[in-house]
Amino acid sequence: MLQNRFGKLAATALAGSMLMGAAACGGSEEPATSAAPSEAASSAASAATGPKVGLAYDIGGRGDQSFNDSAAAGLDKAKAELGLAEVSELEAGNGETEAAKEERLRLLADGGFNPIIAVGFAYSNPVKKVATEFPDVKFAIVDDAAAVAPNISNLLFAEHEGSFLVGAAAALKSKKNHVGFVGGVQVPLINKFEAGFAAGAKAVKSDVKIEVKYLTQPPDFTGFSDPAKGKTAAEGMFDAGADVVYQAAGGSGGGVFEAAKAAKGLAIGVDSDQAKTAAPELQSVIMTSMLKKVDVAVFDFLKSFTTNSVKSGSTIYDLKADGVDYSTTGGQVDDIKSKLDEYKQKIISGEITVPDKTS
Repeated sequence: MLQNRFGKLAATALAGSMLMGAAACGGSEEPATSAAPSEAASSAASAATGPKVGLAYDIGGRGDQSFNDSAAAGLDKAKAELGLAEVSELEAGNGETEAAKEERLRLLADGGFNPIIAVGFAYSNPVKKVATEFPDVKFAIVDDAAAVAPNISNLLFAEHEGSFLVGAAAALKSKKNHVGFVGGVQVPLINKFEAGFAAGAKAVKSDVKIEVKYLTQPPDFTGFSDPAKGKTAAEGMFDAGADVVYQAAGGSGGGVFEAAKAAKGLAIGVDSDQAKTAAPELQSVIMTSMLKKVDVAVFDFLKSFTTNSVKSGSTIYDLKADGVDYSTTGGQVDDIKSKLDEYKQKIISGEITVPDKTS
């Protein structure tokens, strides 16, 4: 994982030319300004005539089994279906500065990559700054509405709506009327997950007990990449009597699943269908996942680029747009699916308005 090594980047023009050289070769070598081959891989398809796409991951990168992997899935679909000429993937590191993120984006833009996708709200200021430097490059950012420019597309999600559904599932499945929520970092985005989860659980049982724990506070974002912290937080909840715990904690979620297995409890995944992506020995404890379809948003953006129909500003992927949902892998919510779908339709119709922040 990148450990804030972009602070000593060479001049961006030189870095850009190095990136183009590595990409043109279609090999795994990357410029000296990148940390490791796994963090910046460029490839060229011999018959492809599509765009050169740059993607900057959040902490954890490809392989986090959650948020970043969902973005990667959208990129992979685009590779298969849109004939992308080249792809470069770069990864954020724990504790890095905004300047490091700026240089990552600048490296891609200088290298001729267009469009460029930034995964995560932490890229907000860097995207806004670099987009003004490269007005002819199309940028997209996931989970942030604050970075605004004619060449920025904001890909947003109704996480609270999807979280309402898994909150309802937690309350319906809880035998102790006691559930928990583990958030990675206490920021407004993750608060949306908590708010929806609590609203869904209380819609089923108004007296349900809900434990809440955030692993870190900003500017410490290690809460998204520390399974040990996730495990400790979830252990405390199970020890206190909870029997279902929902995690919105990125890579830290693996620790929540470990705690659920040890406690013979249940867990709820996030972003991806984690009953498919988590370690095999942990998949059986994941009764459902809140699906945040970053893959759909990434693919949609890239497809719009290839058809010259990119729109700047916000696009919101909500329940009505099938941008969020709940998973059914493993069959553990089959017996309550009709009830969950009833809640889903009430949200789509407007009969239920889900809060997007806690009071």
